Amino acid sequence: MRNILIVGTGTVDALGRALTDDGFQVTVQGPGQPDHEDLASFNVLIVQLAEDAATKQLIDGAASSESPPIIALLDAADLDQLKLTDAITDFFVFGSDPRELTTRVRQILWNRHQVDAKNLITCGHLVIDLSNYTVNVAGDTVDLTYKEFELLRFLATNPNRVFGRDELLNKVWGYDFYGGARTVDVHIRRLRAKIETKHDTFIETVRNVGYRFRAGT
Repeated sequence: MRNILIVGTGTVDALGRALTDDGFQVTVQGPGQPDHEDLASFNVLIVQLAEDAATKQLIDGAASSESPPIIALLDAADLDQLKLTDAITDFFVFGSDPRELTTRVRQILWNRHQVDAKNLITCGHLVIDLSNYTVNVAGDTVDLTYKEFELLRFLATNPNRVFGRDELLNKVWGYDFYGGARTVDVHIRRLRAKIETKHDTFIETVRNVGYRFRAGT
């Protein structure tokens, strides 16, 4: 949840160093270089606004795919012309304190995934540490298999969204997995047995559709 792509020139290198110092994994590329098919591997895109076709294509591609949100980099003189869209969710003005950019990145990650600056997802008594692949419930460590953790991680980083069994198979197990929907049901049942109590319900079944993670429990 801490992979950042910065697209731009010049002073974007300094912004990348500031984010790296704050613990983010940062990739800096020039305009026209990003492979749109790989954008989904990043959690936030930071793009220097420009009039070139490559930048416009990058933003349009992000708006029409599962790519992450974009923070626009721009000069103060261009601020009045900025229009926030489904892709451009926030902006940063060149010359501002780089710490402001890290704050905006953290806020976007929290709004979208409920992931805090320490790479933790907290929901009631449940704490998921994405960095260390650990899960705690009411202070006690829960022993999960790799796939159980990946399933929980995927649901928890997409809170309140319903996923069908086939979609979960593709997202968590991969397109080349030949198991059936029963695999998902079995793993959900095991997860619930390990992390839920009569007072805490985190994974909800949506009848005839699939499952969702209930944020704010």
